[in-house]
Amino acid sequence: MSSNPYWSVLRRFVLLWRKLAKLRYPAKPWHPPRPAKNVAAPSEGIDPQVASDIRLVVLDVDGVLTDGGIYVGARPGQAPIEFKRFDIQDGLAVKMLRWAGIDVAIVSGRVSEATAHRAEELGIDECHQDPGANKLPIVKGLLDDRGLGWEQAAMVGDDLADLPVLERVGLPVAVANAVPEVQEVSRWSTQASGGRGAVREFVRALLIARGEWDGLVREYCDARSEE
Repeated sequence: MSSNPYWSVLRRFVLLWRKLAKLRYPAKPWHPPRPAKNVAAPSEGIDPQVASDIRLVVLDVDGVLTDGGIYVGARPGQAPIEFKRFDIQDGLAVKMLRWAGIDVAIVSGRVSEATAHRAEELGIDECHQDPGANKLPIVKGLLDDRGLGWEQAAMVGDDLADLPVLERVGLPVAVANAVPEVQEVSRWSTQASGGRGAVREFVRALLIARGEWDGLVREYCDARSEE
């Protein structure tokens, strides 16, 4: 085969084509992919000094305690029934905040019986639902009632209605699914989305920064380890 003039010409042609290809399409150095825009980088931890000042945690509902979805159904001739999905791990996180002596309030811009029921189930007395989503005066009232300043409050939010409060509190927190405007003002952001353990992630980080997480976990487990 090597003595055949045809193969000799073909081989030369292939070698020439490879040289031309290298000249026309030179190899480019590899660079790591650029990070996506408007996506908060994973947070390493909460500032212990900021965490130690927190006495009140304010939680939005739709998009924070839930994934933002609403299930609506109705039987013939009856009023519509609304359902929401809440995360069980978030519920335990709320209880752990109270064990640490931190007050918890729900402030929602939408009135829902499902929200009121969940708040009652978790023992949250401060459940405020304003159809106008005017959250600032509600949170200010909560602080005034307790003699607290804005720097002693944290809020977990996801949408524009949360911005007036997030811009004032000492620890503004954005969930992973928060809009870019909320991400921009947040000092800490979760990797989990709302309704998928985001509140639990934040509470764990907050209590770790305060040096209280391990002790609370130990107490919780010890109370359930008695035979």
